[in-house]
Amino acid sequence: MSFDLSVIPNKNIIVGITGGIAAYKSAILVRRLKDAGFNVRVVMTEGAQAFITPLTFQALSGNPVHTQLLDPEAEAGMGHIELARWADLVLIAPASCDTLAKFAAGLADDLLSTLYLATSAPVWVAPAMNQQMWAAKATQRNLATLVDDGVHVIMPESGSQACGDVGLGRMPEPEELARQVTDYFHKAQRAIAEKFGLLASKHVVITAGPTREAIDPVRYISNHSTGKMGFALAAACYAAGAKVTLIAGPVSLDTPNGVRRINVSSAVQMLDTSMQLLDEGCDVFIATAAVADYRVAEVAEHKIKKSGDELNIALIKNPDIVATIAQQDKRPFMVGFAAETRNVEEYAAGKLVAKKLDMIACNDVSRADIGFASDENAMTVFFAESYHLPKRDLEKASKQEIAQQLVEAIHDALHHDPAQDEAF
Repeated sequence: MSFDLSVIPNKNIIVGITGGIAAYKSAILVRRLKDAGFNVRVVMTEGAQAFITPLTFQALSGNPVHTQLLDPEAEAGMGHIELARWADLVLIAPASCDTLAKFAAGLADDLLSTLYLATSAPVWVAPAMNQQMWAAKATQRNLATLVDDGVHVIMPESGSQACGDVGLGRMPEPEELARQVTDYFHKAQRAIAEKFGLLASKHVVITAGPTREAIDPVRYISNHSTGKMGFALAAACYAAGAKVTLIAGPVSLDTPNGVRRINVSSAVQMLDTSMQLLDEGCDVFIATAAVADYRVAEVAEHKIKKSGDELNIALIKNPDIVATIAQQDKRPFMVGFAAETRNVEEYAAGKLVAKKLDMIACNDVSRADIGFASDENAMTVFFAESYHLPKRDLEKASKQEIAQQLVEAIHDALHHDPAQDEAF
């Protein structure tokens, strides 16, 4: 079982819109929820339609807008009940004072209030009203009743209001509401992943990107690695329930959700950081970084000025990070990467043995359609002989898909019992 926490697959949100000037914000809210990957249906009260048209929300959500409780066509199939069952979450934004009172009293005289009583999904309300209406004892009493009934109240913000008053009662910005909804489902999926994911309870350390070996204050030796494969693996490992620490060389990529990131520059810095994390406790070490084989023996203190037709720079060998980690007494499960331009599988199989790895993934970076700068990859995976697992060919796919397949391969090796092979 694996979980992709970068999107929220097949989650259904009902956005309820009531009468109030804040209804214009709901159009942006629907758009942001759609952008986040949710399926969205909109329910509007009669008051809401006085401020903004259903056609707007039909265009933004891609679904018909629901406005009538007693719609003969919909009610032939008990439409409001089916809609209530469809939802994974019901968000009322804006929630008017009148709607809050209906919910608290258990009234069901329109589609939205009926839906509230008919759904088993979580219900969130984002109240929006005049500051004095918000402060009224009756409103606060209704809110207390709703909280007791399990409704999640998103507190309004303070500021200038359409009526000219200043105070509490403004609906939060649509982006903030969409973020809260997204975080809610991410946390729910994360809880499942931590319990049932392929790498549940494992601490995975991943190196990614290139290293830079300074020549002088303005020049360095590096390579073409973008870090995309390592970052995709970090996201996939986190989605599989692992605690993930990403040691990143100098790359321009956003940190995957939930992942701890430590930025480094040189190979020595990357090794030092890896050793520190090993002391903290590491179950799986994945070395995707394209580490420079050599560094400058003596870095110039100042910029080297151009003089003559030749420049000789002495290089010394960098430490082999993955081999060093693999030699430790409390070694984690070791995954190496081999980016080659010829004899790919032969070189990879040799590295697997020479560096005492448990698993190695190799690819041909001479191919223009995969590799460093590409968003796609294709790999062959080898396991150490002791695992008795055949090699796996991962056909060309997005690096995210390749990362998920690599997570499955790591899981299979971690849970493989060689004794079962001998029984057959």
